[in-house]
Amino acid sequence: MSGSDPDIVPECPNIPEGERVDCFPDGSQKCLERGCCWSPLSETNVPWCFFSKNHGYSVVSENLMENVCFAADIEAKLTRMDAPSLFGADIKELTFSAEMQTENRLRFKITDANQARFEVPHEHVQSLSDTPRGPLKYRLELIQKPFGLKVWRTTSPEKLLFDTTVGPLVFADQYLQLSAKLSSHNIYGLGEHVHQTFRHDTNWRTWPIFTRAAFPNGGTHNLYGHYPYFTCLEDASGQSFGVFLMNSNAMEVTVQPAPAVTFRTIGGVLDFYILVGETPETVVDEFTKLIGRPFIPPYWSLGFQLSRWDYGSLEEVKKVVERNRQAGLPYDVQYTDIDYMENKKIFTYDMEKFAELPQFADYMHDKGQKYIVILDPAVSTGQRINGPYEALERGHAAKAWVTEPDGVTSLLGEVWPGETVFPDYTNQACIDWWVDEISRFHKEVKHDALWIDMNEVANFVKGGINGCTDNKLNYPPFTPSILDDLMYSKTLCMDAKHKWGNHYDVHSLYGYSMVLATDKASKATFGTSRSMIFTRSSFPGVGKYSGHWLGDNGANWNDIKWAIPGMLEFNLFGIPYIGADICGFFDDSTEELCTRWMQVGAFYPFSRNHNAQGYADQDPAAYGFDSLVVNTSRHYLNIRYTLLPYLYTLFYKAHVNGETVVRPVMHEFYSDSETRAVHKQFMWGAHLLITPVLDPVTHVDDLLWDKYRKATINMYLPEDKIGLHMRGGGILPVQRPDVTTTYSRRHPMGLIVALNDNKAASGELFWDDGDSRGISEGLANNSKLFFFYSSLSETKNLNFYLNVFKFAHSGYQDPNNLKFENITVLGVTAAPALVTVSDGNTVISLSDSQIQYDIYKQVIILELGKDYTVNWEAKISANIDCYPEGGENQAKCEARGCIWEPLSVPRCYYAENHGYITSNKVETPSGITVDIDRNTEFPSQRSRSRDISKLRVDITYLSGRSLRWKIFDPENARYEVPVPLHLPATPETVEENRDYRVQINDKPFGIQVIRKGTEEVIWDSAVPGFTFSDQFLQISTRLPSEYVYGFGETEHPTYKHSLNFHKYGLFAKDQPPGYKLNSYGVHPFYMGLEKSKNAHGVLLLNSNAMDVTFQPTPALTYHTIGGILDFYMVMGPTPEEVVQQYTEMIGRPVLPAYWSLGFQLCRYGYSNDTEIADLYRDMKAAQIPYDVQYADIDYMERQMDFTLDQVNFKGLPALVDQMRAEGMRFIFILDPAIAGNETKGSYPAFDTGIEKNVFIKWPPELSNDIVWGKVWPDYPNITVDNSLDWDTQVELFRAFAAFPDFFKTSTAEWWGEQIKDFYNNIMKFDGLWIDMNEPASFVHGTAGENCLGNKDLEDPPYMPPLESMHRGLKHKTLCMNSEQILADGTRVKHYDVHNLYGWAHTKPTYDALLSTTGKRGVIVTRSTYPSSGRWAGHWLGDNYSAWDQLLKSIIGMCLFISGKISITGADICGFFNVAEYEMCLRWMQLGAFYPFSRNHNTINMPRQDPVAWGPEFAAASRDVLNIRYTLLPYLYTLMYEAHAHGNTVVRPMLHEFVTDEKTWGIDKQFLWGPALLITPALDPGKAIRTAGEFVDMDAPLEKINLHVRAGHILPWQKPENSTHYSRQNTLGLIIALNDGGVAKGSLFWDDGEGIGEFCVVVCL
Repeated sequence: MSGSDPDIVPECPNIPEGERVDCFPDGSQKCLERGCCWSPLSETNVPWCFFSKNHGYSVVSENLMENVCFAADIEAKLTRMDAPSLFGADIKELTFSAEMQTENRLRFKITDANQARFEVPHEHVQSLSDTPRGPLKYRLELIQKPFGLKVWRTTSPEKLLFDTTVGPLVFADQYLQLSAKLSSHNIYGLGEHVHQTFRHDTNWRTWPIFTRAAFPNGGTHNLYGHYPYFTCLEDASGQSFGVFLMNSNAMEVTVQPAPAVTFRTIGGVLDFYILVGETPETVVDEFTKLIGRPFIPPYWSLGFQLSRWDYGSLEEVKKVVERNRQAGLPYDVQYTDIDYMENKKIFTYDMEKFAELPQFADYMHDKGQKYIVILDPAVSTGQRINGPYEALERGHAAKAWVTEPDGVTSLLGEVWPGETVFPDYTNQACIDWWVDEISRFHKEVKHDALWIDMNEVANFVKGGINGCTDNKLNYPPFTPSILDDLMYSKTLCMDAKHKWGNHYDVHSLYGYSMVLATDKASKATFGTSRSMIFTRSSFPGVGKYSGHWLGDNGANWNDIKWAIPGMLEFNLFGIPYIGADICGFFDDSTEELCTRWMQVGAFYPFSRNHNAQGYADQDPAAYGFDSLVVNTSRHYLNIRYTLLPYLYTLFYKAHVNGETVVRPVMHEFYSDSETRAVHKQFMWGAHLLITPVLDPVTHVDDLLWDKYRKATINMYLPEDKIGLHMRGGGILPVQRPDVTTTYSRRHPMGLIVALNDNKAASGELFWDDGDSRGISEGLANNSKLFFFYSSLSETKNLNFYLNVFKFAHSGYQDPNNLKFENITVLGVTAAPALVTVSDGNTVISLSDSQIQYDIYKQVIILELGKDYTVNWEAKISANIDCYPEGGENQAKCEARGCIWEPLSVPRCYYAENHGYITSNKVETPSGITVDIDRNTEFPSQRSRSRDISKLRVDITYLSGRSLRWKIFDPENARYEVPVPLHLPATPETVEENRDYRVQINDKPFGIQVIRKGTEEVIWDSAVPGFTFSDQFLQISTRLPSEYVYGFGETEHPTYKHSLNFHKYGLFAKDQPPGYKLNSYGVHPFYMGLEKSKNAHGVLLLNSNAMDVTFQPTPALTYHTIGGILDFYMVMGPTPEEVVQQYTEMIGRPVLPAYWSLGFQLCRYGYSNDTEIADLYRDMKAAQIPYDVQYADIDYMERQMDFTLDQVNFKGLPALVDQMRAEGMRFIFILDPAIAGNETKGSYPAFDTGIEKNVFIKWPPELSNDIVWGKVWPDYPNITVDNSLDWDTQVELFRAFAAFPDFFKTSTAEWWGEQIKDFYNNIMKFDGLWIDMNEPASFVHGTAGENCLGNKDLEDPPYMPPLESMHRGLKHKTLCMNSEQILADGTRVKHYDVHNLYGWAHTKPTYDALLSTTGKRGVIVTRSTYPSSGRWAGHWLGDNYSAWDQLLKSIIGMCLFISGKISITGADICGFFNVAEYEMCLRWMQLGAFYPFSRNHNTINMPRQDPVAWGPEFAAASRDVLNIRYTLLPYLYTLMYEAHAHGNTVVRPMLHEFVTDEKTWGIDKQFLWGPALLITPALDPGKAIRTAGEFVDMDAPLEKINLHVRAGHILPWQKPENSTHYSRQNTLGLIIALNDGGVAKGSLFWDDGEGIGEFCVVVCL
C-alpha cells in the first residue's frame, strides 16, 4: 500500500517523548499520509512525526519446534497490517524464526516468506546443529498483534532486556526497521565512528553504519568499519547483554532516551543475536564465540613501531631507523607506506628511490627488528615504467575484478595510482590470484607482515569513471544518514557485481573479504611463522585474522582523547589488537602533544607512531636525542617492554577465552556507577590501570579502584609522567626490557606481586616461541601456560606455585632458555629476616644483598618445569590488642609495657617479646613437655588478677591426625572441664605416621603446628601477648587463611567469619539470637581452611566465660577468665573428616527416633486442650504430614514442672492418648527450675528435691541456703496482672525457684523419678523438650539480687563483651559464687561451670526418657556444650519473624552440625513478632529441610501453623512436606551415618566441594549429606531469584529448588500423613547416574525407635 488511505485514521499512543519512534527518518513532511502521528514540539531532536498503532505485522501462525528440555525453537508467519507505506515495496508475508542456540545466545531472524533475500555469508554465523546444554538464561516472549518480541533474563524476578513493542516492524524491499526498548542507558558499541565518550549519549543520536574512507574528526559520520553491535550493562549486578544485527547493508541506528534503539537498514534480512552474560566481560566472550576468537599476534608485533607516509626514499627510512636506534628506544617494527611503490602500484617497488628495498628486511633483521609493507586493493590499469604490469595482466586472466552490472566488464575507478580496477575478494579466482601475487612479491621484497588499507572500498571518483546508473540500488528510496548522503560517494556503484552479490549488499564486507584472502596469502607465504595482518576496514569476525588501527586522525588534543573510546569499542568488537596513530596522522605535532601521546601510546596494544605526507617528522628521535619526547618515550616504552609478557598473556586469554585486552574500568567495577562513563582511563586486563594526560595540563582526576574501595583523586603528573597503578591481588609476569623483543625475550623473567587486603594474589603467564602458528589447535611449538598464586602470612610463607599446563611436547625446552629472577612484592608491611628458595629438594637461603626491603625484591633463578616455594620469616607485625577491655589511652597502655600508636588498629598493642619464655623443653616420642616463665621485662597486666609466672605445657601426639596441648599451673591445681573426651588409649609415637610436626618458639613462647606435605603452619601462637593469670588467660594464633568457621552460640551474619577485628563473647544466656549477642550455648570450636584446601579443627576445652577476636592478619585471640588452656586439634584433611575426628573425640551424635524427623507443631500460648485438638483435626483434614505435637509451659499448673493445669488442660491426657493411638507423638516441655513456695506435701518435685539435697546452694562458708532464683512458676493463689511491667510482675507474682545441680548423681536419680512419675501418673509422652537451662533466671544472681562471696567472680577483672556485660556475669542467671558438686565430689564454683549447666541437664533427661518409655524418643535442649549432641538435638532459640532469619538459620544449622549436634533447626516462621504470609511460606519450604522441623511461635501472636493461613498455604506446605517425608529414609540414613561415623547431616557446600574455592563462602544453600542440594528462596518477591555460585533459578512462591547430585542413590518412601503410616509403604530408589553411568548410596533401616534393636544397613 502506498500513498494516503482515507480509511485509516492514525491511532496514536499516549507515550513519553523518549519512546517515540521516528516515522520520517528521511525528513519528509507528509506525516499523516503515512498514517503516523503528528505532534510538534519545541525540541527539534524529538520526532514530531512518530508511529501510530496502525503500523506493523500480525502473527498468523506459530509453531514451536521442540529442541531439548531446556528450549523450543519458534517459527511464525507474519502478515503486514493495513497501513500506508513509508517507502513502498512492503513485503506482505514474512517468516519469523527463533533459535535458542545456547544457554546464553538467542538468534531470531525475520525475512521474506516467499522469496530469498541477501544474507551475509559469514563463515561463523549460521544455524547450530547442537542444542543448549543447560537451562536458558533468557526467555523469548512473542507478541501477536502487532507483532513484537520481548527477551527476558530468567532471573527472579525476570528482567526485560529487549522489547520491540516500543515501535512497529517495517519490512520493505529496501527499508527494514526494528526498534527495541532496552533495560538501561548503559549502552556501548556501534561503529565505526568517533564516539567522544565510551558510553552512548541516549539523547536522540543517530549513527550511520556503512564502511567509508573518511577522517575520524569527531563528527557522527560513518567510518571504516561496520559494527551493528552493542553491549548493554543492565544494573549494578554486572549482568549485561549484547545485541548484534548480522546485516551488511547500509544502515543507521538511533539511540533515544527511552532508552531504546532503532535499526534502519536498506537491504538483506533482520538477523539478530541476543547474547546474555553475567558481566560485561562475559558478553564479549559470547560475542567472540559467535564471530570468531581474536588471533594471537606474534610477540614482536607488540613492540613499538614506526611509520610514515612518504619518507621519500629508502635512505631516509634508514636515517629514521638509525636515529631511533641511536636514541636507545625500544623499537621493533619499521613500515613503508605507498611511497615505496613504483607510482603507487601494488606488488612493485620504486627501483630508483627504494632500489635496495629487497635487502631492507635483512637490514632490519640484523638488529632483531621487523619490516612491514602496505598493500591497497586497487590495481592500476597502467603499465610499469620498464614494461608490462604483470600483476594486472595475471588479474585480467583470472577475471579477478569487480564488474559493471553486466557481470563482464571490469568496473574502473581511480585511486592512488590513477585509473584502477578492484579485486573481487569474494571470487575464488581472485583469492588465488591475490595469494599468488603476495607470494611472488615476498620473494622479491622480503617482509614480515602485511598492512592492508583503502579497503572500504575507497575510490576517488563517485562510483566509477563511467558514473552510476539511475536505479534503485544507486538511489534507494531511503538513504541512511551516511556521509555525503550518496550511496556511491567515494566508493563503487551499488549495482557493481561481486560473486557474493551486488555491491549494494556487500560493500561493507569488502574489507572482511580482503582480510580472509590476505590471511590465506599470509599462511601460504609465511608458513609456520605466525606473521600478522592489520586492516583499516573491518566487519565482525575480522579480529580472528587481523588487527586494526583507528585511521587517519589528526595531531590535536581531541584525537588523543577520542582514541581511548575507540580502543575500548574494538575490544568489545573482538579486535583487541588496536591502536591509534601516535602523535597524529595529519598536521604537525607539537612536542608537548607528542610527548603525551607517546606516553599513552606506549600502552596501546598496537603501538605505532605514523604520520602523513608533507608534515614534520614525529618519530621520537626527530625531536632530538635529549628531548623530552625521546626521554619519556624511552622510559614508557621500557615499561611496556617490561610488561610485554603480561600483555602477551592477555592476548592469549583473548584468543582462547574471548577476554578483552584493553579493558574499560567498568568491566572490572560494574557495580560502581561512576565507572560506567569512564573513558579517559583504561586497563590492561584486570590488573593494570593506565591514566594518561590528555590535555595540555599536569593534573588529572584519577579514579582508582580495587576489590574493596574506590577513590577519586587529583594527581600531579608532570610533563614526563602518566599514572600507572597495579591492582591489589594481581601477579604480573615481567621481563627485563631491551631495544627489541628479539633481545628482551632472551632476558630472565620476573614477577610483580601486588598483594590484596587478604595478602593474596594470582596471575598467569602464557609463553611460547612468540611466532609459531597453531596455538588454538594445541600445535604451537614450545608453548606453556603458567599459573601463579601467592599468599603471605606475616610471619612466614610467601608462596608461589608455578603450575604448568603444556599444550604440547612434554619435553618442553624454552627457545630462549627462560629463567626467573626478580620477584617484586607490593603490600608487605614488614622486612624479612630470612628468605629461602626451595624446589622441593634443595633449600637455598638468599643473602642480604639479594633482598631489598621497601619494595620486597628478591633475586632468584628458577628452572622451569617445577613448583617452587619462596619462604620468608618476617618480623612480627600482628599487633595483638593490649587493652581488649577498652577505655585505653596512652598512659594506661604504656603502664602495661605496651606500644601506643593512636592511628593503628589496635591503638595499644603488645611489644614483640611480651609473653613467656621457654626455660626447659623435653621431647619424647609421644610429645613435648615445656616449662615456661613469664617475661618479667614487662609489668603485670591486671592487679586484680594475679599472674602465674611459671607454667607447664604438655603436648601429646594423640594420633596421626590429632594432638593436644595443655597449658596449666604445675604447682597449684586449677579448675578443669569435667566433660569426658574419648581419646586414643596410646599416643602416636611413630613420627612418620603423623600428619603434623610441632615446633616450639622460645621467645616469645609459642607453639607452631605444621602440616606435613604442604608445610603450612596451621597454628602459630608465637606472637606477643600470651597471658596466664588467675582470672585472665589470653592466647593468640596466626591462622593459615581467612576462612574460619565456628564458635558459638552467637548469631553470625555469614557462615565464614569476617576477620575484620570482630569479637564474639561466649557465655550461655537466655538471650534471643542477635548480632554478636551471646546466646544459649558455648562451643569454643572452629574449623579452618588452608591455602592448600586442607582443613583442620581446634577445640579449646574451657567452660569459663570467654571471647574470641579475629583480626585480618589473619589471626585469632582467645580471652577466657578461668580454668586452663586445654587445646585439641584434628587434622582432617577434608572438612568432613574434621567433623568425624572431632566427634570421635567428643562423642558421636545421638540417633533420634524415626518419627522425630517428621514435621512438628508447637506454640507458647495454647489457651486450652481444645485448641490443640482443633489444630490436630485441621491438620489431618488438610492432609499435611505431621508427626509431633508439643505443649509449652501453658499445659502446667502455674508453669510448674510435673503438673497439669486441671482447668484448661484437663482433657489433654486423653487427647494425647488418642493422638498417639493414631500414630502421632507428643513432646512436653520441662524447665530445670523448681517452684519453692508450695505448701509442703503439695508439690513432690520440690519436697523430694529438698530431701535428696539436689538444689544448688551457697558454699557452706557463706550460707547453707539454696541460691534462689525466679523463673516461670507463679506463687500459689494469686492472679497475675499482665498490665504491669515485667520486673514488677516478677517481683509480685513469680515464686522463688531452686535450680537442680545436675552434676550430682543424686540429682540425676531424682530427675528421672519425677519424669517417670509424670509419665505413669499424669500424661504419656514420646520425647522431652528441656528449656531455660543456661540456667535462666528472671532475677540477677538470686532473689534479692545480693550475691554472697568474692565480688571478682560476679564482676571479674576482665569482662568479655557479653550482652549486659555492665550488669556482671550474674545477669539473668545464678550468682557466680554458687557452689556445684561434681560426680566425684569435687566442689566447683558456678563461675567455672555455668556454661555446662545445659550439658549436665541433658544426659539425665535422656537417660530418664529411655528408662521411662523403653524407646529411643528424642530430647531437644536449648543450652549446649561440646558433646551435648550425644544425647539431644537443639533448636536455634527464640528467633524473630523476619526475612533475615531464614539465612541466619542456615548458618546456625551448619555451625551446630559442625559442632556435632545433628538434630537442629530454627523455629519455622519465627518465635517473636507477627509472621507475614510470604515469609512464612518461604520458611515452611526451608524448614521442611531442617533436620529438626518445627513451627513454633510465642504467646499473644497470631497463629502461624500451616492451616492458619488458608488453603493455598496449606497446599504448598503439604507439597513440600510430602517431599521431606518421601526422603525421610535418606535423612534417617544420614542420621545413622552421623551417629556411627560422625558424618554431617546438613552439610555446607564446601564439605563436598572444598577444592572449589567458590564454595568456601556459600551459606545460602546447603546439602543433605553428599547428594541433595537445597536452594531456598530467602528474600521477598513473588518470583524469587535464588543466586547460586553457578546458575540463577526461578523459585515461584510455591516452589523450592532441589537438586540430586549425579553419582548418588537416594532411598525414598511414599509419604503419608505421618511416619507411622509412611513406614508401612514399600521403599524406592532415586538413582542419579554420573557421567560414567555409575551411582551409589546406602540405606539404614530399623524399627525407628528401639534401643539397640535389630537394624539393617544396605549398600546400594
